[in-house]
This record gives sequence, structure tokens and C-alpha cells, in this order.
Amino acid sequence: MAHAHISAQLPPDIDPTKAPLAFGERALPKLNEELRAPELLTQQRALMALCDLLHDPENVYQAIHLGFLDNLKILLLDSDSTVRQKSTEALYIMATHDVGRHGFIQNRVIPALAQLLDDPVDICRKNVHQSFEMMARLPEGAIDILRAGLIPSLVCQLKTELDEIQELILDTLANCLCLEASEALASGAIGTLKEKLAHPSVAIRSKAAWVLLGISIHPEGKTMVFEEDVVPVLVSLLEDTEPEVQAKAAGALMFATVTPQGRYSALGAEAIPALLKLLAGERSEVRLSAVKALTMLAELPEGRQLLLRHLAAFERCLNDPSEAVRRAAETAIRVVKWTP
Repeated sequence: MAHAHISAQLPPDIDPTKAPLAFGERALPKLNEELRAPELLTQQRALMALCDLLHDPENVYQAIHLGFLDNLKILLLDSDSTVRQKSTEALYIMATHDVGRHGFIQNRVIPALAQLLDDPVDICRKNVHQSFEMMARLPEGAIDILRAGLIPSLVCQLKTELDEIQELILDTLANCLCLEASEALASGAIGTLKEKLAHPSVAIRSKAAWVLLGISIHPEGKTMVFEEDVVPVLVSLLEDTEPEVQAKAAGALMFATVTPQGRYSALGAEAIPALLKLLAGERSEVRLSAVKALTMLAELPEGRQLLLRHLAAFERCLNDPSEAVRRAAETAIRVVKWTP
């Protein structure tokens, strides 16, 4: 189940023939009429033709102007699974365009899509979450998801959804929770994400760490990351075999060690040796997060004493190709050398 691939293939008894398109400017208005037709096959054909047309942003703009979004919201609740599949697909394609994302916000599409979070058809749920993930990339879209009150449901679904959909949920949460994390924290997100840090999937481990980074931006998030003993798990991921996991874990640790409790927790988990190894990592993102996390640990007398023996590692970073890493290394050296 965990490795199942979600297929978009239509049932064998569905006629895949698309609706014959009207010419020119009449094409979309005709399809909009057919979406309201009483015949199921007419609706299915219209939806299939619509999905093809919506790859053009000009058609998305016209579709929104013609009121397609209201018709698609109605079809989301259709008893026919193919109608729901193609309706969610059409909405996802619209969400890939900037004009479509703004149309979602203006027409309250997100709450309508949320009605399918428990749809029995995997591809319908996948299309819904792909739409949410696209919306969350836009700050206004992330705010719309937060306002719709979807965060508790998304956190809960991390426990039961297919891996493919879990990845989409984590991407959505990462973009939303850096803005506001209180609902997620109240829904037990920290405990759920801690479990995901041990997931066999590289993508899920790294994305879970990335969500924790977003949560740790907030003071209450930092506190709960410490209280739920997540810091030692993040430290262990610094030695993960996958660079992507290392990068995200180092980033999350960088924020978690802002508080004294987080620093002592990381120090107790022996984060310093693991972080020092990452200073020679291939990715500038990893090196930068490692330098900043080590700088935080140097704020502790015990950390500073340990790091004084490794000044050469920071000095090598002064020649790093990344300007951000060079600046961070300069700060780190000053903190490590500081004497009370």
C-alpha cells in the first residue's frame, strides 16, 4: 500500500472520446453548457476536452470569466467517479496557472475541494492535494488554505494517506506553517512529523524536516520541538545517507537551536561532530545551515570550548564559493573566539 502508484487511467467502460469542439471562441461556452447536461457521457466528454484546453492560460482566463469554476465545484460532488476525477484534474490544471490560482481565491474553490479529502478514489484525492500544493506556493493561496481551516485535516491525513499523497501534503504544510503554525501544533503535528523523520522514503524524511523548519520559525514551535524531543532525531539525520535529508535536517536544526533548550538538547545529542562534517558538504545549503547551527551552539560555554579546537574548519569556509557561507563563517569565528 505504501508504494502504490496512483493511476489516472479511466475505467475500461468509459468512452474516452472527447466532446467534439465548437470552432474558435464558441469552444469553451459550448463545453460549459455540456457540463450542465443531464447525460453523463456528455459531461464526461466535456470534462476530458476541457482538461486539454486548460493547459493554455488564455483558456483558463476565459473559463474563469465564463463561470466554469462554479460548475466544476458542483461536479466535485457527483456520484460518478470519472466526473469527480476529471473535475479535480481540470481544477488542478487551472491551479498550475497564476490566473487560475487567483481565480481559486476569488471563487472559494479550496473549501469545495476539501470536501473530497476522504474520497474513495485515490486519483481524486491526489488531484485535490496537487491543487492545494500549487495554491500554497502563492502566499495568498497559503493564507486561503489556513483560513479554510484545513491544517488539522492535513496533519491527520499524514497518518493514513498513500506515500505519494503524503509528499504533497508535506509540501503544502511547509508553505503554510511558516506563516501560521498554531493550528498545526494544536493538532499534534510535531509528534506526527517526528514519526515521518524515520520514514523509509527519502522524500518524506526530507520534507518532514522541512515542515519542522517552518514550524520552528515560530517561538511556540521551537518550544514544542524541544519538548517532544525532536532535536536528537534531527541530529541523527545529519548523518543520513541522502544529502537532501541532511540539508533539510540541518536547516530545521538551525532554527531549533535558537533557544537555550534547543542548544542544550543538540549538544547532548552530539550535534557538533555531525555538523562539522557537513561544513565540507557539496551543497552550499547544507554548509550554510551547518555553520549557522554551530554558531548557535557556540553561544553555550560548553559548545564554544569544543569548537575552539575546530577553528580551522570555519576558516576554510572563509574561501567558500557561496558569499552567504563566507559571511556566516565570519560570524561563527567571532562567536567562537569571544571571551566573557
